[in-house]
Amino acid sequence: MDRLFASDTVTINASADEVFAVVSDPAAMAAFAEELVAVRWLHGATEAALGARFEGLNRNGVRRWRTVCEVIELEPGRRFAYDVSTKSQIPISRWRYDVEPASDGTCVVTESNWARVPLWFIPLAMAVTGVINRPAANAAHIATTLNRLKSHVEGRLTGDMR
Repeated sequence: MDRLFASDTVTINASADEVFAVVSDPAAMAAFAEELVAVRWLHGATEAALGARFEGLNRNGVRRWRTVCEVIELEPGRRFAYDVSTKSQIPISRWRYDVEPASDGTCVVTESNWARVPLWFIPLAMAVTGVINRPAANAAHIATTLNRLKSHVEGRLTGDMR
C-alpha cells in the first residue's frame, strides 16, 4: 500500500506551461534536488512520455545508489509523475508534480512523494542511503527543491540567473 510521505506547495510567478516544462524534465530537476544528481534516459527514450524509463543517480554524502524510474502520469501543463524502483525492480516510491494555473498568471506547484517500499526492504534502504527518517528527509528535500525551482524559473524569466 502506498503511503504519502511528504508534500509541499509553492507559488511561482510564471505560467503553468513554463513551469511544467521544467518539472517534467527529470534531468533539469536534478539540478534542484537534494539526492538526485543525474538522470540517464533508458531504452531509447529522450524525454518524458508515458512508460518512458530513466535511471537516477542519487547521492547522500559519500553514499551513492542508482534507481530505475518509469513515467506513469503525463498531463501536459498539469501533472507529471513517476515510480521509482531498485534496479532489481523492488518498488521504492512515487514522485508527482501537480501544476495549477492561477488567474493572475502565476501557478501553484505541489510536489508529493509516496512510499511504495515493502517493509522488509526498509532496513536495507536505510543502510544504502544513510537516511533513517525518510518522511522527514523527503519533506525537507521537497521544500528545498521547490524553493530552488521557484528561484530558477523566476530568475530565468527576469534575466536574474542566480
